[in-house]
Amino acid sequence: MQIVSFPEEATPFELRVQVLELQEQAWPSPPRSVAPPDAPTHDPALRPLSMLLVADGVVLAALDILSKEIVHAGARLAAGGLSAVVTRREARGRGHGRHLVAAAREEMIARRLDVGLFTCDSPLQAFYGSTGWRVLPGTVLIGGTPQDPFPSDQPGFDKVTMAGFFSPEGRRAEASFRDSRVELYPGEIDRLW
Repeated sequence: MQIVSFPEEATPFELRVQVLELQEQAWPSPPRSVAPPDAPTHDPALRPLSMLLVADGVVLAALDILSKEIVHAGARLAAGGLSAVVTRREARGRGHGRHLVAAAREEMIARRLDVGLFTCDSPLQAFYGSTGWRVLPGTVLIGGTPQDPFPSDQPGFDKVTMAGFFSPEGRRAEASFRDSRVELYPGEIDRLW
């Protein structure tokens, strides 16, 4: 078993097909809207990095790291977040997702990001917490665009914000993220990472 990483557009075709199958298992697309395997899932401006846990050519778990610069409370920070975290249905409960999410956190640190921020469904906060991420109570990520915002606290969502503060700059800014609205604005494709 090994973790492999590729820029999304450079993921080998046979692995990319498996990742798309896992994502389709977890989040079925409306009929006739399944994208071809070579189509990007994420906005290239977010520098998507695909991380895959692979055993004997089989993708057991996958996720993407998206990143961009944000400005929050006057601080300009390199931010990253997790997207499309998924584990093969028949491989769940064996720690594969936990292993991959922990490795993604370390990858963000290695890439010298200041902060990691993402939302997850409330029932998953303990899972992410077990991999080093912390809940930011009261913090809302604002996705979409400034013209068409997509907040994580909108009606019908049951989201919490998870975070990691990696660099000295990120740690200095940590208090400003608590109980705040963070203008992430990842765009129209990745409305909320």
